[in-house]
Amino acid sequence: MPDAPTSTPTAATDPAPFPLPPLTDQAERLIALGVPALTGVDAGELRAFAEKAAPGAPAGSLLAVHPDAAPASALAPLLSLAGKPGFVVVDMEDVDAFAPQGVELPDGPFYLLHAPDRGDHLGNWSPEEALPALTAAGRTPLLLTEGIHWLLQRPEVLERNKCFMTIASRLPKPGGTFDARTPAIWISNGTGRDGKERKGAPKVGWCWWNNRHTWLGFGSTTGRSS
Repeated sequence: MPDAPTSTPTAATDPAPFPLPPLTDQAERLIALGVPALTGVDAGELRAFAEKAAPGAPAGSLLAVHPDAAPASALAPLLSLAGKPGFVVVDMEDVDAFAPQGVELPDGPFYLLHAPDRGDHLGNWSPEEALPALTAAGRTPLLLTEGIHWLLQRPEVLERNKCFMTIASRLPKPGGTFDARTPAIWISNGTGRDGKERKGAPKVGWCWWNNRHTWLGFGSTTGRSS
């Protein structure tokens, strides 16, 4: 394995460039995108949760649906950049088996995610290296579904050469270990099995747990609440 990065991880970048809409608007966007129809989530309950949570929610809160209710395979095709829909790579058919690891989700189908950040400051760090750095900064990594929810509200968060991994989603293996694949969201180059027609589309894929990529940060949050 290469030497550890020489740069010192800093605090998360300022999320201000990507301000989130009010929670009630976020709920309406999820409904308009078809999340309730695709997952069985009740649109009325989603609206009611957003309305109740809005007054006390910290600034910059993201509305999320629990992955048990809205799995990544259902959400990924709703992503869009320049009119091109999102997709999951063909060698990740087990995407919904990547479960929360090291994070506790609030009870219920809906919850809030606070101050999501793309983690550009940890570009060229491996997931193994980045996780303790995030923990030391008082943050926890995003789930894959949380990263997708963020992009459903703010597609422009995903920029070429500034994409992110979602390392709180891991695939358990027998014996208590984990699959070395680690989910990430980036922009397809339209090569290989992606297909030329998908060039520029949002892509749910994976990278190895010990590998580094200069163009992948690490999505994280300051916390979650119901």
